[in-house]
Amino acid sequence: HLPWDHPFYDIARHQIIEVADDNFGRKVIVFNACRMPPQHQLDHHKLLYLKGTLDQYVESDYTLIYFHHGLTSENKPSLSWLRDAYREFDRYKKNIKALYIVHPTMFIKTLLILFKPIIFKFGRKLNYVSYLSELEDVVKCEQLVIPARVKYDNKLRASLKPTSLPPVSPPRSPPLPNQVFGVPLRKRSPDGDPVPVVMRNTISFLSEQLEIEGIFRRSANVTLVKEIQLRYNSEAVNFREMEDVHLAAVILKKFLRELPEPLLTYQLYNDIVNFAVPSDSQVTVMKTLVESLPEENYAALRYLITFLAQQVTANSDVNKMTNSNLAVVFGPNLLWGRDNAMSLSAIGPINNFTQCLLDQQH
Repeated sequence: HLPWDHPFYDIARHQIIEVADDNFGRKVIVFNACRMPPQHQLDHHKLLYLKGTLDQYVESDYTLIYFHHGLTSENKPSLSWLRDAYREFDRYKKNIKALYIVHPTMFIKTLLILFKPIIFKFGRKLNYVSYLSELEDVVKCEQLVIPARVKYDNKLRASLKPTSLPPVSPPRSPPLPNQVFGVPLRKRSPDGDPVPVVMRNTISFLSEQLEIEGIFRRSANVTLVKEIQLRYNSEAVNFREMEDVHLAAVILKKFLRELPEPLLTYQLYNDIVNFAVPSDSQVTVMKTLVESLPEENYAALRYLITFLAQQVTANSDVNKMTNSNLAVVFGPNLLWGRDNAMSLSAIGPINNFTQCLLDQQH
């Protein structure tokens, strides 16, 4: 989505980098090796434009996924470039929680052995993933923009002997009668309130914790997140008993991201992604868009945006969560495409629209 005269346009247009969210409320940076152009067509040092993407997310915990399939003798970078890149990206290693290398070959494993003296501590965060299906524990693959060339698990399985075939993921079970996560918004909660109980619980607790630096930017204990999701299907959850701010923040984001249809709805997707309205008419247009939402979506959105704009941002001197930072965190959780994927070309406009909502909440 860079203009054609941008110094990194010729590398950005290859869509080597994509951004998504994982199952634990963290950002996922996806690197597609198959989209790397050959060295004779493009100076690989321009790949350092990746820093521009990372700068938006590295202050929070994040995950890196590297799709190795498609790296060839023509487009693979030199060892000296890899060494320089590792040093160049040194500051980005602090908050990376995991690096997943998908479809690793003997070449990449050997390469990492050679680099072991340099990446000793970082190596503990490295994980090999042989099949896309194994990624489901980390991130919903349907949320990723995965190149067609990378989707070749069936071909890999066919090449294996029957005894060495990996387990196939079982089909997803239907939702439970009282399921809260991953189901459509109901017009009314069981207690008659139009705002979902998860949003009310988490926001009520978080409104008392607004001086925590990095609120909404940190991940939470994976086991606890899953436990809380299950508990919501049968009982109320009291976050004050657990006193875990980041757990409540992750649960709020996860609830929004697991809705079958985004809070801002598929119907408004094109209007928001192409939102280019003069500043003097922005409020009128935005008001028309959000008032066209279904009643339950409007109620939930208003509740969320009011909390973020009036309470969280008011403490931004301490918690560092300005409207701009909140938009980066919540934008991808409020809107995505029908294919569930989030491309970098859409993330910018969605975040901009979210910031406009926050700026003009009153």
